[in-house]
Amino acid sequence: MKPKLLIIELWGVGDLAIATPFIRKASEQFDVTVLAKPFAFDLQPRFWPSVKILPFNAPWTAFAHASKYNLFHWPWREMFALRKNVRREHFDTALSARRDDPRDHVLLKMSRAKRRLGFPRIGSQAFLTDALAIRDLHAHRYDHWRLIAQALDLDLESRDDLRFQPRSGSRAILIHTGAARSIRVWPLQHYSRLVKQLRALGNEVRVLCNPDQLAWWQNAGEKTCLAPDSISKLLNVIDEAGLFIGNDSGPGHLAAICGLPTFTLFGPQVPEWFMPIHQRSEFFEGKACPYKPCSDYCRFSTPFCLTGVSFEDAWPRIATFIERNSPAAQPDSPPFILAAQS
Repeated sequence: MKPKLLIIELWGVGDLAIATPFIRKASEQFDVTVLAKPFAFDLQPRFWPSVKILPFNAPWTAFAHASKYNLFHWPWREMFALRKNVRREHFDTALSARRDDPRDHVLLKMSRAKRRLGFPRIGSQAFLTDALAIRDLHAHRYDHWRLIAQALDLDLESRDDLRFQPRSGSRAILIHTGAARSIRVWPLQHYSRLVKQLRALGNEVRVLCNPDQLAWWQNAGEKTCLAPDSISKLLNVIDEAGLFIGNDSGPGHLAAICGLPTFTLFGPQVPEWFMPIHQRSEFFEGKACPYKPCSDYCRFSTPFCLTGVSFEDAWPRIATFIERNSPAAQPDSPPFILAAQS
């Protein structure tokens, strides 16, 4: 019988996507349960079918919500039920790869697991049996999972060695213009110019967006634009594409672990920390700002680090990315088109 392992990853879709190689590797040696938001059920059948999901919407993970730290608004009944359910499982090991998050460490202690691994902050090592250290402050989030893997004697690949199932020669370029946080959205008018430019050069382009952006795209004449209302529907569209372009957001990370090279437009975050983990993913880093990295809010009236990036700034890098990742290397697949044809 495999030992029982609890993995805590309570944040966004992108965070779970980055954790996916670790979860898959851990499943080879452990009976794994992932404590995550309910959307993890949409990822489970495809990426980690043997894993059990324990759903929980942690109140402190609500983006830009005024009451996220107001204890009177926390779902205490649900949290007490969670504690009971976690303890019932009698986990041998529990872990969190999130850097410096004592809230996760309290949950680890609550699990009563014999071994508890994490990266401590402000005394939270008291809740851990294995307090791990991140020596490289510029390390990618995936590298945190590699440190956890080393502590568990798991041979987890480096990002450079990760390989994903390649797409089957699709020429469709998928552009997703949404993000969980508005400060990470490149202006829609720039995306509209990008779509028109790519189509004018003969490329097939599909546009996805957040629900609150759908009316804008329809008014702009993009009648086939979709706003998937579930992760499962988003994955279905990703499966029909060959490349992905979008913001620093969950859909790009999903596209990467589905095998699509991705191009990410970064603004308030640090690309070295959050690049999608596909080996051919690329990015454009936004304007410099002394307050980077930002989380929920921008200190200015507009996040100029991203809104200040024009179409003309980004296009040469996007064009190079598309050219490098053209399926022309596959004999039966025509290339993406980056120059007007005579």
